[in-house]
Amino acid sequence: MNIEDKIKLIVDALEDIKARDIVVLDTRKLTSLFERMVIASGDSNRQTRALADNVREKVKEAGEYVGNTEGEETGDWVLLDLGEVIVHVMQPAARAHYNLEELWGAGQTVRARTAGA
Repeated sequence: MNIEDKIKLIVDALEDIKARDIVVLDTRKLTSLFERMVIASGDSNRQTRALADNVREKVKEAGEYVGNTEGEETGDWVLLDLGEVIVHVMQPAARAHYNLEELWGAGQTVRARTAGA
């Protein structure tokens, strides 16, 4: 599966569970560890865990690499390692506090969807 197909699969899985404010950053010029970063928001601990679980299951069903998952205990910020893609599912307060979009701001925004878009 090429990277664009993988990103579409991940974004679709997030949208299935009503993730908000989905952003995809191209990080190839910033790090050699991964090519894309996906950031999305969920409204509750339960939703962030469900979003991460849905992404993990859809990627696994597609036969793609699924590495470690961190943060499911609290659900404030769940991180999924999907090889060339890292997914951050965060509650709005954690997302505003850590502001990953600004931290990785040199990464080109490939795709962004806001709530209700």
